[in-house]
Amino acid sequence: MSSELRVVKLGENIGARIDGIRLGELDAETADAVNAALLTHKVVFFRGQTHLDDDSQYAFAESLGVPTTPHPTLKFDGSRVMRLDSIGGGGANQWHTDVTFVDRPPKASILRAVELPAYGGTTTWASTVSAYQQLPPPLQQLADNLWAMHNNAFDYAQVDPAKLAALEADPEAILKYANEFHSTHYETHHPVVRVHPETGERSLLLGNFVKAILGVNGSESQALFRIFQDRITWLENTIRWSWEPGDVAMWDNRATQHYAVSDYGTQHRAMRRITLAGDIPVSVSGERSRAVAGDASDYSIVDTPKRLVA
Repeated sequence: MSSELRVVKLGENIGARIDGIRLGELDAETADAVNAALLTHKVVFFRGQTHLDDDSQYAFAESLGVPTTPHPTLKFDGSRVMRLDSIGGGGANQWHTDVTFVDRPPKASILRAVELPAYGGTTTWASTVSAYQQLPPPLQQLADNLWAMHNNAFDYAQVDPAKLAALEADPEAILKYANEFHSTHYETHHPVVRVHPETGERSLLLGNFVKAILGVNGSESQALFRIFQDRITWLENTIRWSWEPGDVAMWDNRATQHYAVSDYGTQHRAMRRITLAGDIPVSVSGERSRAVAGDASDYSIVDTPKRLVA
């Protein structure tokens, strides 16, 4: 391991920068140090990685786990890397944990900046672990026993024709993207509180792929979702990153949500993402998440790590 590797904490509840490392294929000791920082800080950032291309980013990912295919439904012309290119200034401007509509959400995501707008285009992450820890005990007990239904249904009502026109976006391209996104229907029941497979920490498993809290009526479902989701996005639980050329972010998808801020108008923003295979979430009582529709085995293996904390 490089003796120059340094972890610089950026926030009390989430975020650190790792300096003194050149990303690509890592030796085992360095990979362990990066993973340890990830588990502690939930999202880690690397500056100055301008040498990276798709292949070396993939090699970095392989040093830390088993890469998934780019997405369960979006194929990206056979690429091993997910290409996130803005469409008319659009972005994933909703709070979410990646791919929770399958029974095996990714362990981690690795995002590399390729082309950045002159302004805007930041990304914010939130710790779902600190959010759970801050809940009063009665709310923790309530959350511990709740389950939620996640799916990949695209909400066409969120596509505002007036906004698309103002941004000179191509409605046909967005409709094509939406149709491909939902080309296979996935639905999974996850516990609202999952136990982290490596640290044993409890975290809230929610985000914009949640369509209902199970066992309650619609208005109760919305109220319960809002109580817990709002706690996740308290500013104290977040960190906002202003991207620079050569930046890479890696986040623990089992302990975070994130939000790509769409505040850069019609400028182009291009990113490349690789996700690492994860486990099937386990509730506080030991129950595993249940796939209701869709087979995610072609997307990802199930990779259950060894518990670091008893």
